[in-house]
Amino acid sequence: MKKFFVAAMLTIASAATAFGAASRAGVVTVDVDLSAQEQGKEARLWLPYPVTDANQTIGGISVSGDYAESGVYTDPANGTPILYARWKSDAASRKLSFAFSAQRQEVVRRDFPKKEAAWDPADYRQYLAPTSLGPVDGEVKKLADSITRGKKTLLEKARAIYDWTCDNTYRDPNTKGCGKGDVCALLRKPGGKCTDISSVFIALSRAAGVPAREIFGIRLGKKAEEDITGWQHCWAEFYLPGYGWVPVDPADVRKAMLVENLTLDDAKTKEYREYFWGGIDPYRIALAVGRDVVLNPPQAGAPLNTFGYPYAEVGGKEVDFYDPKSFRYTIRYAEK
Repeated sequence: MKKFFVAAMLTIASAATAFGAASRAGVVTVDVDLSAQEQGKEARLWLPYPVTDANQTIGGISVSGDYAESGVYTDPANGTPILYARWKSDAASRKLSFAFSAQRQEVVRRDFPKKEAAWDPADYRQYLAPTSLGPVDGEVKKLADSITRGKKTLLEKARAIYDWTCDNTYRDPNTKGCGKGDVCALLRKPGGKCTDISSVFIALSRAAGVPAREIFGIRLGKKAEEDITGWQHCWAEFYLPGYGWVPVDPADVRKAMLVENLTLDDAKTKEYREYFWGGIDPYRIALAVGRDVVLNPPQAGAPLNTFGYPYAEVGGKEVDFYDPKSFRYTIRYAEK
């Protein structure tokens, strides 16, 4: 199923290149059941809460369950909206259902200005800063300087780093979830999944003085109805002064190469590589941004490396969100 889905998504991307703008619309339903977790403890749940932006329209929001309280809050550091719910310690059942409609547009941003506009890096310090797993000094800085040597503009630097990332990383299907995005470990062994490959691009870009960020989301199904519980995806954006944020997805380039058994020199690889430079397909929605996330209300545990998955605590202890059978949540997509 996963291989079929990946191949389908890449075919869509290729078709979008040839036939222009595309969109995808449907209803996403997230059902969570924490009832099987330890009883007699307070339970808390945080879910990424998608919102309308220039590339997606979110509506028809419905939240129901047997929680004691719920609300929508915002992560103050990154601006990510969060759906929060809490169950009292005496709750025997802990269930929540969250549904919303989503219409997503294909994004193509390649009509770049010929001259770079003036900008102040201080305005984008958040997107130039290191994270706990993404340093911008030491070996990362040395490599970024080597990759971008002779490049003058942010666009030239970002393209050089994108090309290097496509050339030097690879998709490792055995990686858990979307990967941790531990950049120093990845420079030693550059195999992983989407968060890993995107994190390499982000850290190298920031080290080279190019503002960049990860976008955490989930893929939408191609069929009329699909279980998309494990379809979380991460891609990247870099900031071009006077133009805005530009999407790139080197991870999907490497995924295409793995699924279709392509080499770097194959014509189809080059097609994917050009498509995912400034372009992303409509079979995804954005959910969150930011690393080292302190949720709102704050979680009891450590800052989250990423916030692309549901997160829960029972009795102040984290529930493994990588294990939906233990956590007991499902995410379903139905075509609209």
